[in-house]
Amino acid sequence: MIETLNSSHDKGQPLKEYYADLHIHIGRTTSGQAVKISGSKDLTFANIAKEAAGRKGMDLIGIIDCHSPEVQKDIMDCLHSGEMTELQGGGISYRGTTILLGSEIEIFEEGRGAAHLLAYFPNLPVMQHFTAWMAKHMKNVNLSSQRIYVPARKLQEEIYARGGVMIPAHVFTPHKGIYGNVAPRMSEVLDPAMISGVELGLSADSEMAGLISELDGFTFVTNSDAHSLGKIGREYNRIRMAEPNFDEWVLALNKAKGRGVTANFGLNPRLGKYHRTYCLGCGHIQSGEEAVTGACPHCGSVKKVQGVLDRILDIADREESWNPADRPPYHYQIPLEFIPGLGKATMQKLLEHFGTEMSILHRASESELAEVVGSGLAERIVKARNGLLALTSGGGGTYGKVADSSTDKT
Repeated sequence: MIETLNSSHDKGQPLKEYYADLHIHIGRTTSGQAVKISGSKDLTFANIAKEAAGRKGMDLIGIIDCHSPEVQKDIMDCLHSGEMTELQGGGISYRGTTILLGSEIEIFEEGRGAAHLLAYFPNLPVMQHFTAWMAKHMKNVNLSSQRIYVPARKLQEEIYARGGVMIPAHVFTPHKGIYGNVAPRMSEVLDPAMISGVELGLSADSEMAGLISELDGFTFVTNSDAHSLGKIGREYNRIRMAEPNFDEWVLALNKAKGRGVTANFGLNPRLGKYHRTYCLGCGHIQSGEEAVTGACPHCGSVKKVQGVLDRILDIADREESWNPADRPPYHYQIPLEFIPGLGKATMQKLLEHFGTEMSILHRASESELAEVVGSGLAERIVKARNGLLALTSGGGGTYGKVADSSTDKT
């Protein structure tokens, strides 16, 4: 949590700003049952809460896959033990961190493709009610990101009828993004009135999204889509609310009563693994003219996966990006684990001194960092949190890379 702000919007109730990562997967249940097949085995509900509250310093997190009945058993165990408590405004509290219960669901449009949507609900009973409905329209409700066999608009209706909200996930990615894999406009598939925000994904930012006018009215969020504990917080948001709970978060998404997302912190899109088009024949990352026309100059294959940047340029209805005045700034920020020379032992020294990763990234000055890790690494950390380290572009399912300090931007 950061500074208190004065608010004339809520009868004198002070608004504060909180750090939030709203897309974290569960790999396994406590009993060992797989939930997100590609997720780490130590990504249990309880472990995520401990990592987010302790090491990461997140005030608000969204744990996806809470629709799974086996996950719900773990949640009930945490509540019954007294380790966690339900909040009156929605959400579950653990050591000062609030957990929102979410679900990632796959929709499929015949003749178009598949996309992932994120649904969030205020409490466990409502999520259980939603699970009971989904189980009738899904092959295996115990697993993450499963396809639901109802029209997308019907799914939206069921979410909002239960007091939930829906956010399309990683909208531009070629694999399961609504723009990247289904349609050039969300409104062709979804009812815009039942969309509460848009998740940009690791390979896009606000500037790129500003080329599509359909997005002008939506709040943007940036989240980690973490498949391991270490990836929690690699992208996150700063949100102004009276307190971190479900009801306040919904007000923030709606930009109501002075609430709102005040900043997005994310990777430079060049680091995203789907940023540029790549050749399926040899894996060559393509750019410029070769990304949209002709065969791969390296192997001759004409089969390619269109990258996020190239897809946005293809479907854009503006020549110049435009963002409304109430859209929060997007800050390029490189996760601490990406920084050259910052190993586990050094990271532990920083955590012992400053407490959490949010403190290292937002509260510690360069001189304070230098006292712990030396001036060279302190300078690199400051450059990382200001997006000033040199990068190479990602593509083809491979993340971009941070160059060593000799090639940092100045």
